[in-house]
Amino acid sequence: MKRRSFLKSAAAFLPAAGLAPLSIAEGPVPAEGHVIPAGKDRLEERHSRGYSSILFKVLPRETSNGLFVIEHMNLVNGGPPLHKHPYQEEYFYLISGQVRFALGDQKLVLKAGDSVLGPRGIPHTFAAVEGKPSHMLIAFSPAGKMEQFLRATAVPNPPKQDAAFWRSFDIELLGPSPFA
Repeated sequence: MKRRSFLKSAAAFLPAAGLAPLSIAEGPVPAEGHVIPAGKDRLEERHSRGYSSILFKVLPRETSNGLFVIEHMNLVNGGPPLHKHPYQEEYFYLISGQVRFALGDQKLVLKAGDSVLGPRGIPHTFAAVEGKPSHMLIAFSPAGKMEQFLRATAVPNPPKQDAAFWRSFDIELLGPSPFA
């Protein structure tokens, strides 16, 4: 059975079995792989949360919501507040520079070539080491609502981001970054 047929069959079966339906994102699924040139976004867009430029590399709708990959370029001092994802893992790979991580009770400094997995349910945050722009890839699995979250919180006019706002994207806001 082909993967797409299997997913459609599973999605139809789950409600009948009394289980929650699968969240399968709509939109085109590429029949072939695709190349995204260096420094380019999948949709030729630019995104930012104020402390880096973000490029979308793999979109959730291309993987039936199984994966979302972004590239943080020119990550400078600053980063997201302390938070956790109850429904997805977040994987970080540092391409260049240095980045401070808080992962659970651990405080880490990663350098180029290092990576770290933020398992679901574990509090985490990150920030570039001051004065040294960094560059990293981040992957979310499953993708969840991360693409929508990054679009909703883009600068220059992000909305007020309180705990209820973050919860609407299935992310728990836990407090300020320990690096702020």
